[in-house]
Amino acid sequence: MAAAPRELLALLQQFTVETDRYVDTVSVRDDLHRTDLNALGIMMGAARAGVTVTPGMLRQALNLSSPATTALIDRLGQAGHVRRSRSSVDRRQVHLEMTEKALDTGSRLFAPLAREVEAALSGYSPTQIELLSDMMRKVTAATVQARQQALGGPPE
Repeated sequence: MAAAPRELLALLQQFTVETDRYVDTVSVRDDLHRTDLNALGIMMGAARAGVTVTPGMLRQALNLSSPATTALIDRLGQAGHVRRSRSSVDRRQVHLEMTEKALDTGSRLFAPLAREVEAALSGYSPTQIELLSDMMRKVTAATVQARQQALGGPPE
């Protein structure tokens, strides 16, 4: 492997470590479990995509057991971050909705990080941002594929 890709991989690894450290810092400061923050992040992404979140979806996305998923949803509900509702189509199915408190908490926790990253990217042209975005999409897809392979399943 050439030196440039090796350095880029090292920088991506360092970015991942620093992102994890940031999440650990804000989760401890606000008495939230890391899994709770991950669940809220998944729910925010689903909301942006117009996808309804169910307990099963969270269980699969977070690789949790059913009891652990129930405990997670109970914690988020008790903290006022998530509201459960029944599907109007199939009353057996539970839908999960983020509350305003969850959105406010997420904003408060991640706005500083977003501001800093936005400032770091501000010197790049729109063409460079598109190139970096394309790279990150591909790196993310490669990471998902590697995770699937590590689980012994087919690539997504």
